[in-house]
Amino acid sequence: MGKIWRVSGPLVIGEDMKGSQVYEIVEIGSEGLVGEIIGLEEDRAIIQAHEDTLELKVGETIRGTGTILTAELGPGIVGSIYDGLQKSLTVLMEKDSFIKRGAKVFALPRDKKWQFSPKVKVGDAVSEGDIIGTVPETNLLEHRIMVPVGIKGVIKEIREGEYTVEEPVTWLEDNGEVKELTMMRRWPVRKPRPYKQRFAPSRLLITGMRIIDYMFPLALGGKAAMPGGFGTGKTVALQQLARWAQTQLNIYVGCGERGNEMADVLYSFRKLKDPATGRLLQEKEVFIANTSNMPVVAREASIFVGITLAEYFRDMGYDVLLVADSTSRWAEAMREIGGRLEEIPGEEGFPAYLGSRLSSFYERSGLVECLGSPERRGSVTVAGAVSPPGADFSEPVTQNTLRIIDALYSLDVSLANKRHFPAINWLTSYSLYVDDVKGWWSEISPEWDVTRATALKLLQQEAELEEIVRLVGPEALPEGDKLVLLVTRMIREDFLMQSAYHEIDTYCMPAKAQLMLKTIIKFYELAQPMLDSGVSVAEIRSSPIVPRISRMKDIPNDTFEQRIKELWSEMEASLVAQRGGVS
Repeated sequence: MGKIWRVSGPLVIGEDMKGSQVYEIVEIGSEGLVGEIIGLEEDRAIIQAHEDTLELKVGETIRGTGTILTAELGPGIVGSIYDGLQKSLTVLMEKDSFIKRGAKVFALPRDKKWQFSPKVKVGDAVSEGDIIGTVPETNLLEHRIMVPVGIKGVIKEIREGEYTVEEPVTWLEDNGEVKELTMMRRWPVRKPRPYKQRFAPSRLLITGMRIIDYMFPLALGGKAAMPGGFGTGKTVALQQLARWAQTQLNIYVGCGERGNEMADVLYSFRKLKDPATGRLLQEKEVFIANTSNMPVVAREASIFVGITLAEYFRDMGYDVLLVADSTSRWAEAMREIGGRLEEIPGEEGFPAYLGSRLSSFYERSGLVECLGSPERRGSVTVAGAVSPPGADFSEPVTQNTLRIIDALYSLDVSLANKRHFPAINWLTSYSLYVDDVKGWWSEISPEWDVTRATALKLLQQEAELEEIVRLVGPEALPEGDKLVLLVTRMIREDFLMQSAYHEIDTYCMPAKAQLMLKTIIKFYELAQPMLDSGVSVAEIRSSPIVPRISRMKDIPNDTFEQRIKELWSEMEASLVAQRGGVS
């Protein structure tokens, strides 16, 4: 037991701390505030407090726990709302309207009984990662109980029935030693969970956002960043990912963001339904809320708690999405602690280890073969928001992130000012997963890569023509260039733009996205011969088919294919007739 020697904001220096270890959890002061040792100097410990240090006094006691920061893993995670240290905010609110400092609460309910169904029998030899039983945690997710890492043996006894997470359900014998296994595990949050083998991503993560799924795809097991200035829609875009991504589990980490935004997320998710199953989304969601008014150093913990939960469900064989909003707030917390430790600052005051710390988070994504049997693959996909000051993408957090990720969704202030959402700039964004998901897309449509390339080429032509339009005006352009501007406007407004608050347009299936863009490209292909026949672009623009195309996004998913094919027939008849009238 030590005592406080100095307090500087969230930084506490303790003395008489011999025997302590780096990253050990300690309890500070009479209220038992949670802290973490981040450095040792002789008998002094440098501690970052994960709670507000207001009114702490020099000389108060510091009690070491002997353990490092761990996450509780087991039934009861899905649908929960945690703070950055995995304290259940739902339970804390039941106790008091305001969260008190030093409040102690378990991440998993200790009194709730879960129906455990064995998947192995007495006499079976099992090892780490083997699934020994299941628990129906929600209607959308079956919780698979696995043998903990580093443990093996022969099943001596296994129970079936309702038990709490602390009651033993299995007994293993290994070299004459019998070990009890419960349904709960603990895992250090900064330590990646092991797996057998990593694979290159090959399947599309369906997000329901056309510009991501179709133009810049994100693969299951991939890592992406979404940088953007103030007001560009980072939070709404990440909420859309967490809402509609077709994974078995989605984890939303609010890292230093506004409290009202987090409250809106929690409120809206209670009413939304999964488009694939019709069940409530909260049955496949986990929320970690570490808002801007909470202690800054807990932001780092929230990020690593989130990725640890994601890896745990990955090991069950599930596809998991984790979104972090935003990693810039986490980096700011590192900069604050670095300043209080008087570390030599790097660029713009950030610590020199900024890049490696970001890598330790993003690199825990991936598609892997899990430990144990039966054989199974699971994935963790990571998407992090970055908030560069003044939308300056040359700042250190954005630049270090770009060195790590394989998909960039660049949010543009000018697009947001034009009310074009999602404000992802199609000229500066990219995805390195295009070739990886080509096989997946070929099953939906063999024409995907050609249609996508045509659309991107037209958008690039539009960007080049904009310079000329600014100088001489659109009327000075030849008819062919005017048609390009007409079609690219349709691509931008009728395909790339998507309302997060529209009942139908908020989620778009990949097959629907393919037909939508194919319709616009088909219009372009039919309009080109019309120019040769003497029809002007102004006349083509006045065709009744143009407003019909603009309303495609309002067509319900279940009737879309039929309605689009009808539109194609009408479009061919209308444009051909219009061309024939001129000739």
